[in-house]
Amino acid sequence: MIDTGYGREDEVRSTRPSTRLSGHSATILSWGAIILILLLAGACARQPRVTTEAPAPETERSRAGFTIQVGAFRDLGNAVRLARSLTEFGLNVYYFKHESGLYKVRFGDFSDRSSAEEMAERARARGVIAEFYIVSPETLAVAKEPELGTGYLRNEIVIRAESFLGIPYQWGGTTPENGFDCSGLTMAVYNLVGLNLPRTSHAQFFTGTHVSEGQLGRGDLVFFRTSNSQRVTHVGIYTGGESFIHAPGKDKRIRVDSLNSSYFRPRFAGARTFLK
Repeated sequence: MIDTGYGREDEVRSTRPSTRLSGHSATILSWGAIILILLLAGACARQPRVTTEAPAPETERSRAGFTIQVGAFRDLGNAVRLARSLTEFGLNVYYFKHESGLYKVRFGDFSDRSSAEEMAERARARGVIAEFYIVSPETLAVAKEPELGTGYLRNEIVIRAESFLGIPYQWGGTTPENGFDCSGLTMAVYNLVGLNLPRTSHAQFFTGTHVSEGQLGRGDLVFFRTSNSQRVTHVGIYTGGESFIHAPGKDKRIRVDSLNSSYFRPRFAGARTFLK
């Protein structure tokens, strides 16, 4: 419960002359006041508590820099193990299913190619990786948005999200030993198209631009309150037709669900767009 900060009301003394009532009249007024207070208290108690979080202000979206791509595995477990060994560098690491069907690993967000190469060489010198490939931001989908339009970028986000379908989910985030949590999934998908997102679902909810449910577009993020509190705790990627892709929970796989399901409809908290 939120502390409103209100304490006991200070005593207020009137400077107006008092008017003395007869004992009978005073008794009637006292009982009347008590009944009125009880009625008002009951009416307030019956009203549902409504807690809303203010829409996020429009923020400048952050584009990803140079990233390092390593590995090409048929077995997801091998990609997980490689990513685990890379986390010691303190970088955001995620694995994904490449269009070739192989699992690959990416990490880092560097402002220039030389910084990315330096980090990759450090990892190679320690025997963590062998070959690597520097991914330039100019090759990512967001760089093609001015030419091909926002519709193209939205479709690319959904295509990337669909490539994660069926990957096992484990609570914990982008740390490889734990797999993807809901915000780790959205962060990885957006990074693959060239956009950076904050790490947690709550932080993602308070960035980007508020969008009403009726104006949702493919690739926008949808948020939910899945705990007993009013805090946003879950996020997914809207794919159109009232559907979204998300990492649902421990021991489950990344999948598609409906905004209108009996579980998610009452827990829907709002949506944000990071697209123009």
